[in-house]
Amino acid sequence: MAVPQVSLIIPTKNEATTICECIRRAQKVYEEMKLDGEILVSDSSTDETARRAKSCGARVIKPEKLGYGNAYLAGFKHSQGEYIVLMDGDLTYDPGAIKEMLALLQSGRFDMVMGSRLKGKILPGAMPALHHYVGNPFLTWVLNRLFSAGISDAHCGLRAITREGLERLNLRSGGMEFASEMVIEAASKDLRIAEVPITYYPREGSSKLHTFTDGWRHLRFMMLYRPVPFLLVPGLLALALGLALTAGVYLQGGSRMHSMILGGLLLVTGYQMLLAGMHFGAFGAVYGLSSSGKMKRLMSYHSLEKELLLGLLLLLAGVLLGMRVLLNWGAAGFGTLDAVQNAMAAMILSILGIQTIFSGMFISLLLLNSGQQEG
Repeated sequence: MAVPQVSLIIPTKNEATTICECIRRAQKVYEEMKLDGEILVSDSSTDETARRAKSCGARVIKPEKLGYGNAYLAGFKHSQGEYIVLMDGDLTYDPGAIKEMLALLQSGRFDMVMGSRLKGKILPGAMPALHHYVGNPFLTWVLNRLFSAGISDAHCGLRAITREGLERLNLRSGGMEFASEMVIEAASKDLRIAEVPITYYPREGSSKLHTFTDGWRHLRFMMLYRPVPFLLVPGLLALALGLALTAGVYLQGGSRMHSMILGGLLLVTGYQMLLAGMHFGAFGAVYGLSSSGKMKRLMSYHSLEKELLLGLLLLLAGVLLGMRVLLNWGAAGFGTLDAVQNAMAAMILSILGIQTIFSGMFISLLLLNSGQQEG
């Protein structure tokens, strides 16, 4: 049996009403282009989808785990084609659009071709207004700004890629963020990406998308690759402003407690954002995501002992300052005492110390789990 030239992978979950029509249209594309192709249905359904897909000529595989990304990852393992096409099975995409995408890959000028609903046509009822005018454009804009992908519709489910291009990508996401991961990896590995305007049709049955949950998952995934603009930069700004305000009020004395409270809030929040940015970057570096070289170098020099020492010093300073306040209060007969600024400073130092200690422990656990040595 000849090795297929094209592998079409369709992830399904209860698409019994549309799967056979989807398969028939894809088979027609193969016939018109005179291509040997296979159709893999990666199915996690509880209805008749798998049986109907098999009866219509598709090869059905069962992913070990649920999830949009897991369905494709299982499909990739079983696919044999030189070109791999990804498409949903609910007929929101016309399989006829595959022709132009495959032609671009066959030309040798591109490694990956994306469908673009936003450059094409979105039929009434096919996409909620929130997705059409806010969600997709915003997430695509963020992705382009961070990774220079140069595409208009980062979450289009119709896309095609060469086998060689696919093997260059480090794909591992099991959920909806797989769509972002594939584009991010392609841009990071300098794959040549083209776009084809397509028509987006209303789906039959209820949508499986969850607007805010899925949107957050895409954004969270981009934060793993690029924590600097999301957390590190804002954290540093808040930390610097909080430190200046808190130190200024504390050194000047007086009773400007509102400024002291605001400065402390900014200081603690900024420091927490800074640590969170390091956690995101550490996770990305440890688990093989395309984290920045600076973050990888930072992780290579990470030392639990140094962070514990810094945290303990901050905590000790806070405790000593707090004890001083208590002693002065006791000397005053536990009556009225104007030492609120010292009490605030003690609280801030203690919080920063505890944050530092647990941050060091968390990053060390990540490094330990990955088998990396600490510096």
